[in-house]
Amino acid sequence: MEGVGVTVFLIFVAEYSTLNSRIGELLFNCKADGWRYSMKAVRLHAPAPIENGFLRYEGVEVPTPHDSDLLIKVRVCGICHTDLHIVEGELPPKKSPVILGHQIVGEVVKIGPNVSRLKTGDRVGVPWLHWTCGTCPYCLRGQENLCENARFTGYHVDGGYAEYTVAPEEFVYAIPALFSDINAAPLLCAGIVGFRALRLSEVRPGDRLGLYGFGASAHLGIQVARHWGCEVYVYTRSEEHRKLAVELGAVWTGRAEDRAPHPVDSAVMFAPAGHLVHHALRALRKGGTLALAGIHMTPIPELDYRLLYEERTIRSVANSTRQDAIDFLKVAAEIPIRVEVETFPLKEANRALRLLKGSKIRGAGVLVVG
Repeated sequence: MEGVGVTVFLIFVAEYSTLNSRIGELLFNCKADGWRYSMKAVRLHAPAPIENGFLRYEGVEVPTPHDSDLLIKVRVCGICHTDLHIVEGELPPKKSPVILGHQIVGEVVKIGPNVSRLKTGDRVGVPWLHWTCGTCPYCLRGQENLCENARFTGYHVDGGYAEYTVAPEEFVYAIPALFSDINAAPLLCAGIVGFRALRLSEVRPGDRLGLYGFGASAHLGIQVARHWGCEVYVYTRSEEHRKLAVELGAVWTGRAEDRAPHPVDSAVMFAPAGHLVHHALRALRKGGTLALAGIHMTPIPELDYRLLYEERTIRSVANSTRQDAIDFLKVAAEIPIRVEVETFPLKEANRALRLLKGSKIRGAGVLVVG
């Protein structure tokens, strides 16, 4: 009888586990039909210095996918200087409260009625560009990154500092299989925008390239530049970042005020510090191009025209296109890119962004969600 009792108990445990799983599935499906189902998320209710720790880790409703949307169970989400600019009010609020985060890797768990390309179970990445109208003059010119009606992830719409998020099918991407979730997340903004910045700097294979600031974007961008056979000089105040730059192939490192052995043909500025523009122009050869990769920058001081003369060019980099994402993810897999990552639990988003602000993260920071 004792053996029968053990068997009955094991059957009960198995049935209970199955029932419990089924209840969870039913609750999830009920949410899709309008019932409330909560998730954990980190939300910004009002801009404030990150040192104040005003990001709230709280329960919110799981979003519902409509039309061509995907409901994505978030596994990880990268942190970005843009998140910091939103938190501290350097970018004007577009949604309040808002769930930050636009470097999302997760699994499709539900699809809208008009989804045709992707299916549940697919691993996908969600970047900064959430949606464009396709009809404004910029979209019609192939400049969707400048769309007059664009929406951005974690800014106009809720992003990935949460257990679930929703995104349109046409603005998400398959992740190359060789990248883990954690290593893939920084590719979706730091990588894509850095790649666009390299293109706009007009750097060519074999050129000398200067990189100002060496955080998430630059540590990926240098690998693309080296793949193209470029000689890379890195300007950063952080000794730790200079060490990483050398590991990744920089031939020279120093501070922005230092003089490198040769002028550079092109330069990309990732640091959001306007006064560094003067130093970058001094390092740039005649006819060279300086691309400013940040979405926000402190004021650029009054400029001596002699720094700009001799056909030097300064240009900004605004967002990215879907083609940038497709092209970069292909190149990243070909290299393959090495991603330096520090991870943090979702509930520690405040601490992670404080470290980012202080340039105390080696490579890129990633929140682990589930």
